[in-house]
Amino acid sequence: MAKPSPNQLGARERQIMDAVHQLGEGSVSDVRRKLADAPTYSTVRTMLRILETKGYLKHRRDGIKYVYRPTEAPETARRSALLHLLNTFFAGSAGDAIATILDLPTEKMTSEDYERLARQIEEARRKKK
Repeated sequence: MAKPSPNQLGARERQIMDAVHQLGEGSVSDVRRKLADAPTYSTVRTMLRILETKGYLKHRRDGIKYVYRPTEAPETARRSALLHLLNTFFAGSAGDAIATILDLPTEKMTSEDYERLARQIEEARRKKK
């Protein structure tokens, strides 16, 4: 069975996937603690199993509990999520997204971050020529 696009997940499924991605891997209890207005333990357990059946998660046994982790590498998941964000809010324009990011409060951006961005922009510009 081919895995559907992450964009086809329901809202709660997406929340659970977000929690698992943030954790890297986690048990039902770990995932449940990450959810706002968390459903019952058995509901989260069922949804994790469904997401595993759909191909988004895999599990390993740790004693009596299952520990779930994403099937996609973190970089692949980040790229997919970013493409979804670009298409949804910026009509696919990376330039508009970057401009918006740079307009945000920058207390977390260091001068090294700005230098790295400048190098990456210059490298991308060279590749396009």
